Amino acid sequence: MYTLGGIRKEIVRTKFNSAFKAVAAIFVLVFALNTLTACSAPQIEMSKVTAVIDLRTPGEVAETGTLEGAIVIDWNAGEFESASANLDKAGNYVLFCRSGNRAGQAIAWMQENGFTGELTNAGGFADAQAATGLAVVAG
Repeated sequence: MYTLGGIRKEIVRTKFNSAFKAVAAIFVLVFALNTLTACSAPQIEMSKVTAVIDLRTPGEVAETGTLEGAIVIDWNAGEFESASANLDKAGNYVLFCRSGNRAGQAIAWMQENGFTGELTNAGGFADAQAATGLAVVAG
């Protein structure tokens, strides 16, 4: 049997537990939102980009489309060296493919061949779309 003082302590304890749970829930929510934001792709300043280059195969481009204004060069077909002759070696380029692997290879090739601008590996198609904010168009 509770005394009046015991009931009062139970009410205070219940209110404290509720307040603690609310504060803990807010903390967890803020932590989760910060974590999700930290994992998102960084935005690329597109006003400084000379061109976006899609290095995927024609089949890959047909499946998903490409990014609006992107130059499509099939890295796997060996087209990059001849197509790069039309690119400004001082330009800033954003490159992407399916996973970022071909983009990394193309950037290494560009650096070895005198490209001096900023070369950004935007990763895969979805990552590049998120980072550039460009619309997806039919390939």
